[in-house]
Amino acid sequence: MLRLLKNHKAKVLLFGLAVLAAGLAAHLLKAGQATEALSSQAKAELAAVHAASPYIEAHTHFDEKNPAAAVEAALKSMEHQNATTVFFLAPPDTFDHPGSFDTDVIIPYLKKYPAKFRYLAGGGTLNAMIQKSVRSNDAGPEVQKQFRAKAEDLLRMGAVGLGEVTAEHFPSSTPYQYAPADHPLFLLLADIAAEHNVPIILHMEAVPQDMNLPADLKSPPNPPRLRANIAAFERLLSHNPRARIIWAHLGADYTGYRTIELDRQLLDKHPNLYMEIKTDPLNPGKNFPLDADGKLRPEWKKFFSDYSGRFIIGSDQHYPAAPPDPQRWQSDVLLYNQLPADLQKKIGTENVFRIYPLAAPAAHAAAGN
Repeated sequence: MLRLLKNHKAKVLLFGLAVLAAGLAAHLLKAGQATEALSSQAKAELAAVHAASPYIEAHTHFDEKNPAAAVEAALKSMEHQNATTVFFLAPPDTFDHPGSFDTDVIIPYLKKYPAKFRYLAGGGTLNAMIQKSVRSNDAGPEVQKQFRAKAEDLLRMGAVGLGEVTAEHFPSSTPYQYAPADHPLFLLLADIAAEHNVPIILHMEAVPQDMNLPADLKSPPNPPRLRANIAAFERLLSHNPRARIIWAHLGADYTGYRTIELDRQLLDKHPNLYMEIKTDPLNPGKNFPLDADGKLRPEWKKFFSDYSGRFIIGSDQHYPAAPPDPQRWQSDVLLYNQLPADLQKKIGTENVFRIYPLAAPAAHAAAGN
């Protein structure tokens, strides 16, 4: 049996109670658990994970300075993990620093393997245009015209979806980013996605109402206060019900507020909302689906079963990988293997092709890719 954190109990992070509003404080009493890094024994056992049935990895990133190595690493990993197809995305970025990029960097290397890879686009361009519009307070007709033209260019290029875009993104390889989820360019993006029958991938940390930055996150580079985003997110979801919106990184919660309860409420109210499952074995965050022994928590198993048509696997794996550290896809496969066979089939493949019709094998072949 895999023993995650064998010698350490998971600690409940009760951050910021002294400064949060009473309603937030009450919610935090039910906030998710934070989990520490894996033991050596757990790493060794996790490395042997192999998916019980073939599945599609719908969210990965790549080293833009060495896309050829990223593709080769993904191919090797696919053999071990039992993935049939991998989707590549560019991370959400801005125009504010040298070296920003989009998925066009890796496309030439993917063309050699048309049956193995799909790609989304817009993280380094559409997202940057949204961030620029927020800062300039200009989302007028000319900005919207340029935004639409860029999105349609990316789709003509062969992208099967638009993203990764962000409404709340803590710094990693890219800067801190914030944009209201109901910003005019997000609403336009939903319209474009609906017109072209493609989904949007949205990265957004859950912030139900204005709050101080959780104590375990540093400011700077994060702001000391976070702005509410769930109400705006619901306005985006309601704006065009034909737009399929995938909320990325379910299971990798860094505010403590992306709870099963919140996700259930949103899924019940918005039939066009879908979610990608990400579990990071080195940085589990809060509300982690696996317990200290690597077992899928019963409440999460029921959640996946109750909304079986709304989830896909999207580990946020970065290629080339960095062994011997355990990889994000390994933790996702550990979770996946604990689902019933019928649920594996839905989450592993069937849901992907409903959400991404352009990524289905027949459609892909018909497009000449």
